[in-house]
Amino acid sequence: MKTNYSGKKVIVIGAARQGLAISRFLLNRGAHVVLTDSRPAADFAAESTTLADLPVEFAFGGHPENLLEGADLICVSGGVPLTIPFLVAARNQGIKLTNDSQIFLEECPATVIGITGSAGKSTTTALVGLMAQKHFEMKNSSHHAWVGGNIGNPLIDDLDKMDEDDMVVMELSSFQLELMTTSPQIAAVLNITPNHLDRHSSMQAYIEAKSHILRYQHQGDVAILNRDDEGSWNLLDQARTDVISFGMKAPGHRENGTYVDKDQIMLQIGNDRLKMLPVEWINLRGEHNLYNVLAACAIAAGATISLPGIQLAIETFDGIPHRLELVRELNGVRWYNDSIATTPERTIAAIKSFEEPIVLLLGGRDKNLPWDKLAQLIRKRVSRVVIFGEAGDLIAEALGPKKPGQAMHSVVRCATLQEAIKTAHNQAESGDVVLLSPGCTSYDAFKDFEERGQAFRQWVNEL
Repeated sequence: MKTNYSGKKVIVIGAARQGLAISRFLLNRGAHVVLTDSRPAADFAAESTTLADLPVEFAFGGHPENLLEGADLICVSGGVPLTIPFLVAARNQGIKLTNDSQIFLEECPATVIGITGSAGKSTTTALVGLMAQKHFEMKNSSHHAWVGGNIGNPLIDDLDKMDEDDMVVMELSSFQLELMTTSPQIAAVLNITPNHLDRHSSMQAYIEAKSHILRYQHQGDVAILNRDDEGSWNLLDQARTDVISFGMKAPGHRENGTYVDKDQIMLQIGNDRLKMLPVEWINLRGEHNLYNVLAACAIAAGATISLPGIQLAIETFDGIPHRLELVRELNGVRWYNDSIATTPERTIAAIKSFEEPIVLLLGGRDKNLPWDKLAQLIRKRVSRVVIFGEAGDLIAEALGPKKPGQAMHSVVRCATLQEAIKTAHNQAESGDVVLLSPGCTSYDAFKDFEERGQAFRQWVNEL
């Protein structure tokens, strides 16, 4: 049901992608929009130009509390903590907080598949989106698969083009889920491991945010959970609907789920078992990507996507940019861009995807996450480590000195990613893999992981 925003004063905090998209949407619905950002106006010349033809009020350089006067609603972009004084004051005044994802879910006429998790959600979202697209194409249907949210474009931009027979595949971060009071019809929690603890007050607060994707589902909806991940499976008692799980081994008797049996991806629904496809059709490296495919198959089953559509999507899917992306081979050395790996857990998954000797590029800005498991794996499995960026001291301390019997031959410190690439180029030998899998955010030097990955591609191709 469409909300009437006409004449409402809505404050949008954060003038990046999400903030600009929801500002356009609200302005077109007749709202009076105030777009505010803590950064100075000089940083937003391009953004101001894109909204120049619309009656938006700008407030850059801070969030003065007098903006709250007469406000009916505050729309918070994902990167803005809910603990800033402006939002605390707004809550104290009883002003409702929301975000673009919540508004989209309230108004979307189509079936929405929501996917969250600490790792793998971008790959799984892209794969499920391709499954839905192939499903419609093979039926010669005019209906559309929309993919977005935390990946790609904000879906609110395309809301008015959607109809009830379309399918929406939406990646949702913990930041977007914090304010959620509407859940998607199909809600997937891929895994929960420590992440964003620089933003959330505790691991419990992080889990609480993730659980919102299930909390507001209704009878007839579907929840997708990971049997092999404690964080995801612990949410089983919060599921209010049918559950389709995924994992390596078969689910329990009469339970629903995907699994692997004799190199086949299988689906069990009650007493029935269906061969979905051979594992060898999967083009992605690593056990973590096998889990992503199992998750995507479970989600597709919940969304009643046709088996031929599922199979064709998996056969043709080569992954997403910045996730174990092969950039080039030079002098027998293969260079991989895994810039999307912004946590130690993701870097662990990347390392486990290779048998070859690895020169690992680690660094950026830490998210207050534990490094001990990654450090232990590096000492056993990585030949050389090149550290760069703000978290250098922390990473070097976690790795400790080289000891006899370890695979790790050397640790080199560099100031920047570009310097780290040159160092790795000098160190790597034919047959090695140079892997950018930073384990940190990019915010010490780049706008986001995509900008970091693009810079990596460019500098590697210039070698």
